[in-house]
Amino acid sequence: MEKILFYGMIKEKMCFQHVLMNAIDLYEDKNEVKIIFEGASVTLVPVFEAEQNPLYLKAKNLGLIAGVCLACSKMLGVYDDVVKSELPLLSDMNAHAGMKSYIKEGYKVVSI
Repeated sequence: MEKILFYGMIKEKMCFQHVLMNAIDLYEDKNEVKIIFEGASVTLVPVFEAEQNPLYLKAKNLGLIAGVCLACSKMLGVYDDVVKSELPLLSDMNAHAGMKSYIKEGYKVVSI
């Protein structure tokens, strides 16, 4: 079993959907998987919520989404929408979502 953290930074929907697909695939193969929305990717949360994106909802319902960057959500104007999504807001690294705790727990980080 592997521990994998997908640390998403991009806002391209198609690319992030591949993050979701890979996370789900690895989880279904008995790996421990987490996803963090950081940087510009935070703007995808309201998009995925509004369209009820099946991959996003599956990852969310499986508990794969660790959370969304607090600072970037505020800076990019999606804070209220992220709060409505009920995903955790992460701020452990100067109000941003850090990787350090996951690395210390043995996660391999995949950043896109």
